[in-house]
Amino acid sequence: MRTVKQVSDLTGISVRMLHHYDRVGLLKPTKLTKAGYRLYDDEVLETLQQILFFRELDLPLKEIKEIITSPHFDRMKALENHKELIILKRDRLNGLIELINKTLKGGNTMSFKEFDMSEYYNVLEEFKNENKDKVIRQLGSLDKFDEMIEKMKAGEAKIAEMAIKQYGSIKKYAEAVKKNLNNSLAITKAEQIDDFKKDFLNDKHPKLKELYKKLTADLSKDPYSKEIQQIAGEITNTVKKDYEVFSTDMGDHYWCSMARLYLVYPDWIEEVDKKYGSGASEFIGKALETYLGDYEPKIEKLYKKLTADLSKDRLSKEIQEIISEIVNDTEKQHEALKVAVGENYWSYQAEQYLSETILAKAMDKKYGAGASKFIGQALKFYTENNK
Repeated sequence: MRTVKQVSDLTGISVRMLHHYDRVGLLKPTKLTKAGYRLYDDEVLETLQQILFFRELDLPLKEIKEIITSPHFDRMKALENHKELIILKRDRLNGLIELINKTLKGGNTMSFKEFDMSEYYNVLEEFKNENKDKVIRQLGSLDKFDEMIEKMKAGEAKIAEMAIKQYGSIKKYAEAVKKNLNNSLAITKAEQIDDFKKDFLNDKHPKLKELYKKLTADLSKDPYSKEIQQIAGEITNTVKKDYEVFSTDMGDHYWCSMARLYLVYPDWIEEVDKKYGSGASEFIGKALETYLGDYEPKIEKLYKKLTADLSKDRLSKEIQEIISEIVNDTEKQHEALKVAVGENYWSYQAEQYLSETILAKAMDKKYGAGASKFIGQALKFYTENNK
């Protein structure tokens, strides 16, 4: 029998942590002395060893407790699994150490190609195999899905960088992707928006076909004029009536996002301009966005309020309060859609505003020169002071 102090000295686990394991029912001592001191025998120490193995693999205590208290728990099989997983972790850590050494010897930028992305690709493959009909409906064929994965592999260093910065690790990112892919609510909304986009491009909705043709008949007209705004209003009312995704509680947000695609998303702009003529996408976007003054979602109003005067102090109480509102409103949207975005989501977003050229160009065009930098610096200060 060993005392809690002796177990602590033997294992390196603090006395306080052993007491905590006892309180949560994870590791009970063999017995208590009359004076209330904890005593541990060899069998309990073997259980502690298992706990430490699981902790080495970053499992939370709650899950460890469920595993080791299960009637189906096999100690020897668990040891074999531990061995395999720890070897994998060792090899990965050795790779990271080698990468760090290379960086210390003169590399200016850390590469992310050495990070193992296999778990992420496994999630995508699993989703494809379990949702073949859905994949074919969305992309046209399973081959298209495979092509998409190959494109991801070509740019996987950027994906790995994002995953580690925003989610903390590729493993956590893969778990979030799996959750989001299987999020029926988010999938349904995305499919409904895609249905609208296909109807728009293929003229599947007769009334909208007529309205969009009328809207883009003369691209030299003023998109803010009464005539054009009237057509933009008819389009908005028709869309909100005939497409469920734009008529729900978050319908204004989705339609506003859709209108913004005409202004900022290169692939969509190319498709629209091909259909209605050069500059048509920007014309449509300006017309719809102007009309959306009545429908404009709160988050859009907050960004306009934030960037109304770019000469203001980004760190001031006034600006930080607006940032706080943006964060809270966005997180409510994530919760409503049950979307997993990663523990470092906001710090990563701040970095994107400050460094991502395409995003900066779009935000500066929308809110004024320097807007992206302004938002990024304000958001960075907020994340650093609200951890």
